[in-house]
Amino acid sequence: MQELIKSAKEALNENKQLPFSIYSSVKEQRLLNVPVIKPLLIFVLGGVKKLGKDNELVCPAGSFVFLSNSPTIDMRNIPDDEAYFAVLIEFDYSDFDQFKRKRNKSKKYFQGEIDSVLAKTLQQYIELSTFVPSEAWHFRKKELLQIMFQLGYEQVSTIAAPPSLSHQLHDIMSENISGDCGVERLVETLAISESTLRRRLKAEGTSIQAIRDRTKLGHGLHLVQTTIEPIGRIAEYCGYHSQSRFTDRFKQLFGITPTELRKTRMHD
Repeated sequence: MQELIKSAKEALNENKQLPFSIYSSVKEQRLLNVPVIKPLLIFVLGGVKKLGKDNELVCPAGSFVFLSNSPTIDMRNIPDDEAYFAVLIEFDYSDFDQFKRKRNKSKKYFQGEIDSVLAKTLQQYIELSTFVPSEAWHFRKKELLQIMFQLGYEQVSTIAAPPSLSHQLHDIMSENISGDCGVERLVETLAISESTLRRRLKAEGTSIQAIRDRTKLGHGLHLVQTTIEPIGRIAEYCGYHSQSRFTDRFKQLFGITPTELRKTRMHD
């Protein structure tokens, strides 16, 4: 795992946009209601990740977990002798078009070990990301999915649930995180009436405001975890004119303030 961690850190030091994220911490992180908008593959290279309200899913170093695009999930990132370290790869629904989808309901997750083949595949994915044009990234993602399938993880073919209306709204709002995407634009883009939009969202157990908050705060969570930008600036990026307002909403959703979370990434 140390070679993978080294490769990931070197790629990150290139200061380029990358088709993956790195989350690390030196203190335990407890996060509630983390949004998983798109299928998410998490390679745990150091420490332990626990998922679920009762920590029912445990992912030690040297393992991976593939999460379906479900609304939210509770997470704990736990360092052991070394820092918690994970590589996260987010997929689009179209990345799974290569598989003939079965009609059975997709699973919420599956997990496995990072064997030698998967470790080599991940290392090549990380290293190639630093010089392969971004237009080719989706080919590399599809290749990674295909290799996992050939390794016996047939769940790859059904892990991506069809995007709900909530997911579609998230994608629209993500195009302008700092702005305030009004209802008029949403209904125009989706080509449905406002009453239909609100009725269908209610059936999914959510609302326009809830999705807007989740989109903005989910982006804020990502920036707190992966950058050293000041919290005030992150609040602005997420469309909050007040840092205190951003902090309050952040804690309300995730159970921790941005500053408290940022401290888990740093040594005393």
